[in-house]
Amino acid sequence: MEESTELREEWTLLLWTTVAFLVPVLITLWCSFQRPKRKVQLKDLFRKSKHGWHYTDLFNKPTYCCVCSQPILQGAFCDCCGICADEECIQRADRILSCKEIMTQSQTDGRFYHQWVRGNVPLASYCAECKQQCGNQPKLCDYRCVWCQTTVHDDCLSSLNDDLCDLGEFRSVIIPPHYLYQVNKLRRRHPDEYSKLAAVCGSGWTPVLLLANTRSGNNMGEVLLGEFRTLLNPVQVFDLSELPPSKALQLCTLLPPGSVRVLVCGGDGTVGWVLDAIDTMKLKGQDQFIPLVTILPLGTGNDLSNSLGWGAGYAGEISVEQVLRNVLEAEVVQMDRWKVQVVSKGNYFRKPKVLSMNNYFSVGPDALMALNFHAHREKTPSFFSSRIINKLELDGEQVTLPSLEGIIVCNIGYWGGGCRLWEGMGDEPYPPTRVDDGLLEVVGVYGSFHCAQIQVNLANPVRLGQAHTVRLVLKSSRMPMQVDGEPWAQGPCTITITHKTQALMLYHSAEHTDDDDSSASEAEEPSADHIDTASNTQETVTVS
Repeated sequence: MEESTELREEWTLLLWTTVAFLVPVLITLWCSFQRPKRKVQLKDLFRKSKHGWHYTDLFNKPTYCCVCSQPILQGAFCDCCGICADEECIQRADRILSCKEIMTQSQTDGRFYHQWVRGNVPLASYCAECKQQCGNQPKLCDYRCVWCQTTVHDDCLSSLNDDLCDLGEFRSVIIPPHYLYQVNKLRRRHPDEYSKLAAVCGSGWTPVLLLANTRSGNNMGEVLLGEFRTLLNPVQVFDLSELPPSKALQLCTLLPPGSVRVLVCGGDGTVGWVLDAIDTMKLKGQDQFIPLVTILPLGTGNDLSNSLGWGAGYAGEISVEQVLRNVLEAEVVQMDRWKVQVVSKGNYFRKPKVLSMNNYFSVGPDALMALNFHAHREKTPSFFSSRIINKLELDGEQVTLPSLEGIIVCNIGYWGGGCRLWEGMGDEPYPPTRVDDGLLEVVGVYGSFHCAQIQVNLANPVRLGQAHTVRLVLKSSRMPMQVDGEPWAQGPCTITITHKTQALMLYHSAEHTDDDDSSASEAEEPSADHIDTASNTQETVTVS
């Protein structure tokens, strides 16, 4: 009898354990299957809303509904103001709960009333009134201001000493809604008027615009857009998949000249896209509104970001708050930009191919990897069997070349996803690279295996010299080429690279690269003597 009872109890325990395990798994699977379907069904509703709704569910982001106060199984959250709503309550939330107003009139001294959102307060927050912890209570017991991020207990809200919001820690980078309200009322839009309006924002006001490419690298762009919309005025945050940088940067023309910093979230290609848009601003006579540019690397190579001290890639290891602090502390440097002109042999009367270069130009094995020519190389073993470069001139002087398969022309210190190409390894004294000296570093490689050895610090490239002018002539083979990671196949041609302009960039002096050699980092950093206005001096680098 006792054995039968024990056996029954064991089976009962096993049954409940199985149920306890299977139920969450089944709910998770159900939510996973439903998520794409629900996103499509709610898309039209989200598009018509004044909130920046994004789909969420119990397992994606556990939250409480700001309308009915119940846990959200399937619903949405606004990445601007932080309001959360169950699926059945979304339309009602649209009617009764306001989002961040990007433009509104201030109350006094450039400040306005707190805009409180109830519930879903971040964990480990602290009440501004009683200084005790917030965010550790169930349901909707605490409040958060959508502008200054101040948190307060429900019971402490009525006794809060100051009802006016000062925009919090990041007031110096936020575009206040009252500033845009005043700009909209101006009869004469002039830079002097913007400076007068900015006086109420404080002497250290340096608004930051965020331009994110959601297609770059590790697909963190979408997450960053939401996090920065929460911290900043949503009007400052741009999705480059929806609006090109040329249009996003026009906001700079409504802000005090020389005050704006642009944070580009993307790869080196995205940075080049933004810098091209800034060049267009110069052509329009908007030089005084040119912003300083900094990078949050989301791409795959990120050599430009690495060269400017911002690291080889961002995967959320530091908070967006710390990212903004780093941007404010960064130093201003000038970076050379180059124009690459490709004229195909026998087509001198056609319009040449013209590209902008920030990082490097290469022809040969390095570009082959970018263009994914591996299958072609297997079919054509003689593709690199002979010298492809007829002639190389540095500053007008011809250079005697060994039997090279490729040439790499660098403007920055890093190449190939984190390799310091010019300085290399060993004790040979080579001048350090700089981004602001108007010089290009030219090296050669023997083949793809040599490239691989260089990337793992087992070999050095063939250093051909530093120059203002480079002239390169290619043979009749059809060769892979690349500029800043953008590859193409090119026949016999003459390539001319000329100094285009200088871009004002921000350099992060703290070491955030994968290179542990601090001396190499210091070598890359331009000195203060070079920090002034951008130069329009035309220097020529010719690759023929």
